[in-house]
Amino acid sequence: MAPEARIKSFLKNSATALCAGAVVLASFSLGAEAARRHYRSHYHHLPEVAAIPPRALPYPHLPLPFEIPGAQYLPLAWADVKGWSDDDHLAAYKTFRASCRSINPQTGAAESKALSGSLGEPCRAAKSLDLTEDAKAKTFFEENFSPLRISRLGEPDGFVTGYYEPVLDGSRTQTDVYNVPVYRRPSNLFVRGYNQASVSLPNKGAVYRKIGRRKLVPYYDRGEIEDGKIAGRGLEIAWLKDPTDLLFAQIQGSARIKFDDGATLRLNYDSYNGYPYTAVGRVLIERGIIPKEEMSMQKIREWMAQNPDGAKELRRQNRSYIFFREVNLSDKDEAVGAQGIPLTAGRSIAVDKSLHVYGTPFFIEGELPIESERAKTPFHRLMIAQDTGSAIIGPARADLYFGAGADAGRVSGRLRHPMHFVMLVPKSLDPGVRAARLPVPDPRPSAKIAKLFPQIDPAKDPGKGETVAIAGPVPLPAPRPVIEPVREPRRHMKSRSHQQ
Repeated sequence: MAPEARIKSFLKNSATALCAGAVVLASFSLGAEAARRHYRSHYHHLPEVAAIPPRALPYPHLPLPFEIPGAQYLPLAWADVKGWSDDDHLAAYKTFRASCRSINPQTGAAESKALSGSLGEPCRAAKSLDLTEDAKAKTFFEENFSPLRISRLGEPDGFVTGYYEPVLDGSRTQTDVYNVPVYRRPSNLFVRGYNQASVSLPNKGAVYRKIGRRKLVPYYDRGEIEDGKIAGRGLEIAWLKDPTDLLFAQIQGSARIKFDDGATLRLNYDSYNGYPYTAVGRVLIERGIIPKEEMSMQKIREWMAQNPDGAKELRRQNRSYIFFREVNLSDKDEAVGAQGIPLTAGRSIAVDKSLHVYGTPFFIEGELPIESERAKTPFHRLMIAQDTGSAIIGPARADLYFGAGADAGRVSGRLRHPMHFVMLVPKSLDPGVRAARLPVPDPRPSAKIAKLFPQIDPAKDPGKGETVAIAGPVPLPAPRPVIEPVREPRRHMKSRSHQQ
C-alpha cells in the first residue's frame, strides 16, 4: 500500500475509534444520571440535623466595675491611706463644695469617663450640709466615697508639678521699657466644632488660621508671632518688660498685671495656636546645660537672664503660644480654673481632662520641697480637680496650685516629684461593691477527672516518676490506623485491534 493510502487509512480508523469512545462516555453519563434520578425517586433525603445552638457564656455580660485607660488601681481601706487622718478635711470639703456648684446643674448625657456623672450624688449631699467641723467633713468623705490607689499602668506612683499665678509689672501702652505685647485671641483663629466667639477654646487639638471664607492653614507659631506676624492689629491687651515673663505667664495660664497707677489687670487662658507644648526645662536638661536634679523655674529664669540670645532661641523651641482674655476679678480673688470657678491655693489641682471629671477628689501623699529646695516636707492632702493643662497627661498626673505671687512661684517652680495618688470614687461606682456582683468562675475539675489525664510536672525530677495533674492541654485522641483498600483482581478485557 502506498504511503499516502496508509496515512488516510490510519486517520479514518482513529476518527472511528474516537467516535466510538464518545458514544461510550455519553452512554455512561446518561446511565449515571439515570441512576441518580432513580435514587432520588425511591429514597427520601435524610432528615437535616438541627444546627447545634451556640453555647451560652457561663457568665452574664456585665460592664467592668471601673475602668480608666492606661491605669492600674487598687481598692483600699481608709485605714490604709497614709496621712488621711492628719489632713484638714474641712478645707478640702469647702473646695469640693465649690466644685459642686457647676456639677449639680449638669444635665444631658453623662461624660464618657470613669466617674461620668457619678459625682452628682455626693454633690447633692454636700449641698445640704454646711459643715463647720473637721471631723464631720472627714466623715462626709468616708461615707460618700471609697479610696482607690491609682497610677499609670506598670508604675508604682504618680507625678506632680506645681503652678501659680504670676504677678507682673506692666503698662497699658507700649513704651521703651514695656515693649513685650500680651495678645488676646485673633479673630482669624479657628477651631473646628467651635464658634470663633466661644469663650476659652480647648488647649489641645488642631487650630487653624482662616483665610477668607474657606481656606484653613496652620496658625503662626511662637517664632512668627514674636517676629510681628499679628502686630498692629489692636490685639494688645497690655505690655510687659521681659519676654521671659510672658513665657511663664503662658505656661501658668493666668497672670496679674500691676500698672503704675496701682490698678491690676487679671488675665486668664483663652486659646492657643495649635502647636504642642515643649518644656524649655527639658530642652536645657537634654543639652546638658542644667542637670535634671537641679532643674527649677528659678534656674531657667537665671539662665535666660544671663543668655539673652540663647533665651530667644530657647523660647522658640516651644512653638505653642497662649492668647489671654481679661477676667473681672478683684485682687482678693484667685485665678479661675478650667472648671469655671476660682481655684483654691493648696487644694486645687489640674488633671488630664480626657480621663478625669472636674470635681474629683484626689488624696496626694509623699514628700515635697515646700519649705526649701532640699527640704522633704511631708505632704498628705486631699485635693480637688478643678483645672487642666496641655502638659498634664495620664491617670495619676497633677499640677498643684499654690496661689499667686513670688512665694507661690518659688514653691511651685521646684516641684517635679513622684507621689502616691488615691482617687476618691463615689460609692455608686465602688469597684469592690460592683465586682461582688460578678459570678465566681466554674469550679476546677474534680480529682477523678484530673486522674484521667495525668501529666508529668516538669518542675519535679522526672527520674522519680511522679505524675501529678497539672493545668495543661487535653491530649488529642490517637489517629486512626491507615487501612489499605483491598484491590479486586482486574478482569482482562479484549481490546479491539486497530488496523494499521
